[in-house]
This record gives sequence, C-alpha cells and structure tokens, in this order.
Amino acid sequence: MFEELPQGAILPSFLGFLAGLLAVHRLYSSLRSRSEMKVDPPGPRRLPLLGNLLQLDLKRLDESLFSLSKTYGPVFTVHFGPKKVVVLAGTRTVKQALVNYAEEFGERDVNPLFYDFNKGHGIIFANGDSWKEMRRFTLSKLKDFGMGKRLIEEKIMEECHFLIEEFEKHQGKAFDNTSVITYTASNIISAIMFGKRFEYKDKLFQDLVEKDCKLIHLSGSASITLYNFFPWLGPFLKNWRDLMSLLESIRQHLKSIISELQATLNPDVCRGFVDVFCTRMQNLEHDAQDVHFHDENLLNSVFNLFGAGTDTTASTLRWSLLFMARYPQIQDRVQEELSRVVGVRQVQMEDRKKLPYVNAVIHETQRLANIVPMAVAHQTSRDVTFQGYFIQKGTAVLPLLTSVLHDESEWETPNTFNPSHFLDEEGNFIKRDAFLPFSAGRRACLGESLAKVELFLFFTSLLQRFRFIPPPGISEDELNLTPVVGFTLCPMTHRLRAVSRQ
Repeated sequence: MFEELPQGAILPSFLGFLAGLLAVHRLYSSLRSRSEMKVDPPGPRRLPLLGNLLQLDLKRLDESLFSLSKTYGPVFTVHFGPKKVVVLAGTRTVKQALVNYAEEFGERDVNPLFYDFNKGHGIIFANGDSWKEMRRFTLSKLKDFGMGKRLIEEKIMEECHFLIEEFEKHQGKAFDNTSVITYTASNIISAIMFGKRFEYKDKLFQDLVEKDCKLIHLSGSASITLYNFFPWLGPFLKNWRDLMSLLESIRQHLKSIISELQATLNPDVCRGFVDVFCTRMQNLEHDAQDVHFHDENLLNSVFNLFGAGTDTTASTLRWSLLFMARYPQIQDRVQEELSRVVGVRQVQMEDRKKLPYVNAVIHETQRLANIVPMAVAHQTSRDVTFQGYFIQKGTAVLPLLTSVLHDESEWETPNTFNPSHFLDEEGNFIKRDAFLPFSAGRRACLGESLAKVELFLFFTSLLQRFRFIPPPGISEDELNLTPVVGFTLCPMTHRLRAVSRQ
C-alpha cells in the first residue's frame, strides 16, 4: 500500500499506521482485561481501619446495604473495618450466584462469632468434608423422621391442639403470644431431635428456648457486628459476654438431654435424630466419612437444628397473626375460604392446593416479614468472575435477601402486605421467582419443607378457631409493624386478643 504514496508521505503514514495498531492493542488489552474479570466490584470509598462503617447503620444493616446497591449496582464491595465483603443485591443477581454459581459461592464465611458458636463443627457454621457429611446425613435423617411426609404432619396436628388450648385459656383477653408460639415451634424440632415433646410449663424447656431466642437476638446487635470485624473488642462488650454466657448454658442444657438419651439408647428403638447419630458413632465402619461422627458434631448439629427450627418458624407465625389483626379485611377472606373449603374439621396438608388465598397470605407473610434479611454470610470457594467482576477466593459474600423479597422490579407493591402478589387474575395461587425466604443453592435452609408444613397447619388451625384483634383501646392502624432487629427480624412485643369463632 505504501508504494502508491509519494516518498515524503510514507513516514507519516507509517507512523499513523503504528498509532492505529497501538490504539487497537490498547482496546484489545482493555477488553481482554475485562474478559479475564480482573475488575473489582465497585463500592464506596473507604477510610483506613474503619472501612465503610461510618456510612452504614449497624442497627439495620440490610437496609443500608440495599440503599447502597441503588448507587453501586447489584454486585458491590463494602469494607467492614479491615474486612472486605462483596454484597449481592436483586433477584437476578442473588439467584444467579447461589444457583448457577453454587459451587463458587457455596462456602460459609465463618466469622468470629460463628466460630465461637460451633468451632467449625455442626451444619450451619462449617465448611469442607465435615459440613458435607453432616448436611447429607442430617437431611437424610430428617426425611426418615417424616419431614415432608404424613408422619410429621401428624406430630404438628397434635401440637396444634396444645397450642389452641393455651390460647383458649385467655378467654378472649389480650395477651402476648410470644412464649407459647415459640414453645410450640420448638416442640416440633424437639420431637425430631429427641423423640419427645416438652410440656409448656417445663422450666428447663422454657429456660432453654428463651435463652436460645435471646442468643439469636443478641447475635445481630450492632456491638456484635463490630466484634466480628474487631474480635479483640469481645471481652470489652457486654453483649459479647452475655452471648458467651448464654452459649455455655445452652450447650450444657443440650449436653444433658443428649447424655440422657445416650444412657437409655436401645438400637432396636429409634426415638429421633440423636439416637441415629449415637448408633452411628457406636458402629463406625472406619470409612472416610466416619471420622466426622463424634460428640462435637453431634452437639453442634443439635444446637444448629434446635435454634434454626425454633426461632424462624415462631417469628413467622407471630408475624402472620399480627398481620391478620392489622388487616382485618384480609383475615375475613382467609376465614371465609377456610369455612367454605374445610369447615370445622382439622385442616390437612392436602387441603393446601384448595386454599389458594390462605396459601398466598402465608407466602406474603414470609415475604414481607423478611425473617433472615441477609441470609447467613457465604464465602467464595475459589477465584470467580461474576457479572464482569473478579472476586477472589475466600472473599465474604452477603446475599441480600431484603433486596430480593422487596425487589421493586419483581413485586408490584414491595413494601405493602399484599397477598395478590401470589395470585393470578382468576385467584389461583402462583409461584414467584423472587420468593427466597429460605435462600437458595447449596446453603439453602435444609428445614424448608418442615417449616412450610408447620406454618400452614399452625396458621390455619388458629384462624379456624380464633379471630385476632387488637387489645381494647388500640385500633388496627396503631399496631406496630416495626421489627425487632437481631440476627433475625421478629415482631415487637405486643398483645392480641384471640376471640373464639365457635
């Protein structure tokens, strides 16, 4: 091409050609850099030592992070003190990470508090082969003990009768239902763990349940959040000292129950999860998996299941009754459908498909209540490129469930209690992709199917028998829906009247 140019124009043309090649090279290098995903997720400018802590409300961290996502996008970085955390926001992003990249985002970020809890053992706050075997074994045994089957349905229906009896004792007068609902939920997981239920007046049972709930509440306090990023603060924080005291007391309670079951163990009679685990420990075949069956994994697995199986279900049920009292017109429709379809007989799980409005109300309760707003922190198992950003192995990741359950692009009225979110134009129940109260992927709640059965049967049994209204002198509009923020979000202490419909 240069032969056709005048001699004096060859050098400038050649230089121009080189400049063009350089520009193409720079563009290619830029594109290659992006294709290799070495771009860190964006985020607010951080301060030395403090990171972004001054820009966050530690008393409602999920809302602060949700607000930041509107500025920095669905994948962004924040620094909690010296600790780097990647936040995932929005339905599409959270589902893509936890489901499509399940392996890469599938480890647990074991922060100082989680390590205090389990020391790397158990199911929730563990990683590696031990976690895999404990989760596999636990899920298998939960299914054996009836999770998702008729057997567990019968246990729950039996417990419904005890719950209704407690409500009837108040004879329509206003009372705080927190304790009795929590004992009820705890008795279901206790039946699976220990093969028995406890009387609601059992002082040791009351102490265990109440301490467990207090532990969960304190775990989400602002001071404990600081402890997780500055562990040396622990001994100076009253909440941390209280947590350690509660933890030790709970562990001693559970050890006592387990020891009693071990002392009366009969290989021919299986009472529950503890019996199966103990039998497995006694009959080790020295397979690779057998090294994980020991006392610490037993105690911590029971501790995990007892806490998770009590608090979240009880809080959701308390929210459901509060919403019914707050929105009487919705309660009317629930009770009309129950009366028309079921009548006065005991509701069964097979009725759920014939109760679309009731089912929608329960789902909407879970969505708006948003019990676990930030899931439990994950950690990347390897270097990963995700949505154009490079995330290094071992990085803490927060799947922001608040941003999913309140996603403005997914829900017509994200901040309003609206059962129509789960109904089509003909009034049929519909599933929604953005309904992720149990999270998703490898770390999804393994008690999801159990919780669904409990919520349906407890809620319908109570709404069949009672109408829930505010106490005298308080209108529906005055009922406070502001949550108490802990590790989970539960209703404020309140009193309701349970007025008999029969």
